[in-house]
Amino acid sequence: MPEPLYLPWGTVTPEFWAAPEPGIASPPSGLTPAALRAGLVKVAGIAGDGHLSDAAALAARIDRDATAEFGELDLLTIQVREVRGYLAALAGDHSSGLSWYLHAAQLRVAVQGPGHPDVEAATRRAYSLWRAVPPEPDRQRLGAALLTVATDIHGPDSPLVRHIRGRLYDFAVPLPEGRLPGDRVGAETSSPPGRGADEPADGAR
Repeated sequence: MPEPLYLPWGTVTPEFWAAPEPGIASPPSGLTPAALRAGLVKVAGIAGDGHLSDAAALAARIDRDATAEFGELDLLTIQVREVRGYLAALAGDHSSGLSWYLHAAQLRVAVQGPGHPDVEAATRRAYSLWRAVPPEPDRQRLGAALLTVATDIHGPDSPLVRHIRGRLYDFAVPLPEGRLPGDRVGAETSSPPGRGADEPADGAR
């Protein structure tokens, strides 16, 4: 069975395209949060019509303007960059999509701190995107980049990092016939009863 595609926000709703309130300071008088939201709504409409390259170009212009007005370390700018990653993934450019997601997660650490729920959610989105990457040659390389950033953010022993490491191992090692990734041998690595094979322990999806 093919790996399911876990969309970054679960189900993409209009709220996905609506940027949050600025995370640091009051915005300058140029680009306003309302104007940025309107721009992202337009991006969503263009993408929804199937014109992904046009949507990506508009998102890039919004990113440039947001960076000029709010700076890189602002939740408004970070949101735009996550949208750019999502658009890249929709277009099949998983490498660029994952790079944007990991970049945004690192920016969130600087703004919100490593223990903030939004930071973990950003890492989960990157993991979900990586799960959708087709097999060789990119999956292992991108997985190693994901693991490096996740470890830097959450530490090597966090449930989320342990889960990512386990999935990398599953994809790297040929499995016996009849077994699926996530079916591991031994009590320490098997999934707890009632938990999906690819659901991270302790809620770390």
